Amino acid sequence: MSARQLADGYLDHDQVETFQRDGVVVLRGLLNQSEVALLRSGIDRNLASPSPRAKVASRPDDPGLFIEDFCCWSENPAYEQFIRQTPLAETAARLTGSRQIRLYHDHMLTKESGTQQRTPWHQDQPYYNIEGQQNVSFWIPVDPVSREATLEFVAGSHRGPWLMPRAFMSSEAKWFPDGSLAELPPIEANRADYPIVGWAMEPGDVLAFHMLALHASAGVEPGRRRRVFSLRVMGDDITHAPRRWMTSPAFPGLEETLSAGAPMAHPLFPVLYSAD
Repeated sequence: MSARQLADGYLDHDQVETFQRDGVVVLRGLLNQSEVALLRSGIDRNLASPSPRAKVASRPDDPGLFIEDFCCWSENPAYEQFIRQTPLAETAARLTGSRQIRLYHDHMLTKESGTQQRTPWHQDQPYYNIEGQQNVSFWIPVDPVSREATLEFVAGSHRGPWLMPRAFMSSEAKWFPDGSLAELPPIEANRADYPIVGWAMEPGDVLAFHMLALHASAGVEPGRRRRVFSLRVMGDDITHAPRRWMTSPAFPGLEETLSAGAPMAHPLFPVLYSAD
């Protein structure tokens, strides 16, 4: 079955301009109820049977639980159907001006009721093995999300610079060597100094953001859970950037078949949309 096309007039010039200017845009009601239900079933299957790549990202004494899993689309039929049949890839093409969109990876993030663990301020792209500007991360909740528990962004931060990626719980620099990138400024301690944006969301709403946009989130209120699927996609100018360290997520052996600077034309990264 082919992907559902983006509704005529849904993505207007102002939304594209907001994404280009701020590095993030909220897309209200992009997904219909059946698409949300499909994704919810995929997340629940993932939670019931996590992959070997899954990790708990909250501390043992946290009253809730923050669990993540990566790169499960080929093992989870609901994920694959959702990725291929919703208008997300076409949306990414319009936001980035790309003629072709490839899948990079999927990422499930669930914070159960009462989870206190914050997701600290960070950029995504420094953890990855890619270079280029034409990219989109979609953050897709299947539960209502309050303004307090939503993903927040520093508007305009996608223009750079790249900042030092660190492990969320230990703050170790496991990726770029210490001193090779600027350190993250104390955003949370000085919130009034930054153009922070965020939105309460309902199932069907989607956040689209650039992989260099600084973002963070708080925990989740007691009595509520926050099941989220994040889809990362690549546009025309994205190329392979092998690292000397293990990226997050890792793609073992990819450097043996895809040279540095090459387009991401590989079975791991199927084409989801093409204007040709």
